[in-house]
Amino acid sequence: MTIHTEGLLAIALFYLLILFVGIWAAWKNKHSGEEQGTDRSETIMVGGRDIGLFVGGFTMTATWVGGGYINGTAEYVYLPDYGLAWAQAPFGYALSLIVGGLFFAKPMRSRGYVTMLDPFQQLYGKRMGGLLFIPALMGEIFWSAAIFSALGATLSVIVDINIKMSVIISALIAMFYTLVGGLYSVAYTDVVQLFCIFIGLWISVPFALTNPAVSDITVTAVKQVYQSPWRGSINKSDAWVWIDNFCLLVMGGIPWQVYFQRVLSASSATYAQVLSFLAAFGCLVMAVPSVLIGAIGASTDWNQTSYGSMSPKEKNEADMILPIVLQHLCPPFVSFFGLGAVSAAVMSSADSSILSASSMFARNIYQLAFRQSASDREIVWVMRISIFVFGGLATVMALVTGTVYGLWYLSSDLVYVIIFPQLLSVLFVKGTNTYGSVAAYVFGLILRIGGGEPYLKLPPFIYYPGWTYEKVLNNITGEMEDIVVQKFPFKTVSMLASLAGNVSFSYLTKYLFESGRLSHKYDFMDAVVSKHSAEIMDKTTLVTRSNNIGLSEMASMKPRLSVTLAAAFTRRDTLPTEPVEEEEEESSPDSHHHEE
Repeated sequence: MTIHTEGLLAIALFYLLILFVGIWAAWKNKHSGEEQGTDRSETIMVGGRDIGLFVGGFTMTATWVGGGYINGTAEYVYLPDYGLAWAQAPFGYALSLIVGGLFFAKPMRSRGYVTMLDPFQQLYGKRMGGLLFIPALMGEIFWSAAIFSALGATLSVIVDINIKMSVIISALIAMFYTLVGGLYSVAYTDVVQLFCIFIGLWISVPFALTNPAVSDITVTAVKQVYQSPWRGSINKSDAWVWIDNFCLLVMGGIPWQVYFQRVLSASSATYAQVLSFLAAFGCLVMAVPSVLIGAIGASTDWNQTSYGSMSPKEKNEADMILPIVLQHLCPPFVSFFGLGAVSAAVMSSADSSILSASSMFARNIYQLAFRQSASDREIVWVMRISIFVFGGLATVMALVTGTVYGLWYLSSDLVYVIIFPQLLSVLFVKGTNTYGSVAAYVFGLILRIGGGEPYLKLPPFIYYPGWTYEKVLNNITGEMEDIVVQKFPFKTVSMLASLAGNVSFSYLTKYLFESGRLSHKYDFMDAVVSKHSAEIMDKTTLVTRSNNIGLSEMASMKPRLSVTLAAAFTRRDTLPTEPVEEEEEESSPDSHHHEE
C-alpha cells in the first residue's frame, strides 16, 4: 500500500476548510431569528428565512450539483453507446429548477411552511403525512449513501488508504457542522463546495486536454477513434425510455426536501423564485467541465498512460472516469488539487440530505404527529439525534451495501411517482382528500414496483408493452444474465395514474358522503364529513392569515398551546397581527379545498 502524502495533504486542507466554514457560519448566525421570536428548531431547518441572493444562489445550485452530479455526467458522456445524448442530468435538473421556480416556490414560501410535508399533513392529516415521509426519507438517505459510496471510490483512486476509514471521517465531519449550525452551515459550505468543484476541475481540464495520449475531442465527438463518438445517439427503440428518464429528472427533481429547504429559507417568495432561476443557470455552468472530462476519457489512448492497456470501460470502472482522468492525464500537483477539491465537495453535498431527513422527522413525525406539546428545546434535541442516526444509516449503507445506487434509483422513482402527483394535488387541485391521497399512493407504488428494477435484481410482475430480454454481465460471477428491460415510459405513466387516482377517488368519496349514499359514520378518515363539522373545527382550527385550516387529525387543543399550534404550520410573525403583504396573501390549500 502506497500513501500519497501530497494527496492526503490536499484532502486534509480542503476538509479543514469546509469544517472551518461550517463552524464559522454556525457561530456567525447563532442569534439569528431571536429578535423575531423564531424558534431555534425552525432556525436550524430554514435558517431564519433570511438567506440572501449570493449565498442563496450557491446553496440552491448545490441542491443537485455535488459529487454524484459531476461524476455521473462525466460517466455518461464517456460511456460508449451513451454519450452526451444520454447525459440528461444537467438539462433535466436545470429545467426542474425553472419549473420549481415558476410554479412551486411561490405558493410554498408565501404560505410560510417549514418543510415540504407541511401541506400534506395540513390537508390529508398526520397519518398520510407519515406515509409520505417514507419515500421522502428513503430518497434522502439513499442519496446520502450514494454520495458517500462515490466518495470512497474517488478517494481510493487518489490515495491507497482504507476506503471505510475515509468515508467514516467524511461523514463525521459533515454531520458535525450540520449538527452545530443547521441550514446556515449547509448554505455557507455549499458556497465553498461549488468554488472547490469549479476551480479544481477547470485547473485540471487544460492539462488533460493537452496530454499526448488524448486525441482532438472535436474529432472524437463525431468519429470513432478509440470508441464510438462521445456525442452519442438515441435509438428509435430507446426514445420512450429517454423521454421517461428526462421527465423523471424534470418533475421528479421538484418534490425533494433538499430543494424546498432552500426555497423556504429565502427571505421572500419572489427571492425563492429568483434563486431557483439562478440555480438552473448554475447547474448548466457547473456541468461543462464534467462533460469535457467525459469527452477527454472517450478520446484517450489508455495504452499510452499509467492507467494500463485496458480502458476504464473494459475494467468496469467507467463510473470513476472523472478521478481516473485527473489522476492519469494531469501532473501530480494538479490532480491532487483537483481530486482534493472534488472529494471535499462530495463530502459537503451529503450534509443537506441528512439535514432534510432530520427536519422532516423532527417536525412532521415527532412534533406534529406524536408530541404536539413538545418544547422547542426538545425538538432541537430530536433533530440533533436524528442527524446522527440518519447520517450513520447512510454511512453504513455506503460501506455495506453493494447496490446503493440501485436503491437510490428506485427511491428517486418513488419520489417522482408518489410524492410529485400528491404535491400537484395539494397545491393546485381543488377538492382532493385523504381517500384520494391513499389511493394515489397505492396506485403509484404498485405500478412502479411492478415494473421491476434490474439494478436491484427486482423482477417485474407487470410486463409493460415493448418489454424485452437483454443480456448483461454479472460483475460478481462474471457470467452473462438475462434481464427484463422495460421500453415503455412506465414511470411517467405510473405518476399520471397516481394523479388521476387522487383526483377521481377524492371526488368519488366526496360525492358518496355528501349525497348521503354512504353513511357519515363510514368516513373513518374524517376526510370529508368531519372537515365541515363545527364541533371538530372548534377543536382543531389553526388560524393563519384570516383563513381557517381544518386539521381533523390534530389532538384537542389546550389554551396554553394555542400559540404553539398556531405556529405549527406558519411562522408567528406571519399571523394576522399586522397587515399582510399583497404578494403573500394566498390562501392555504385546505381553504381552497373547502370553500363552499
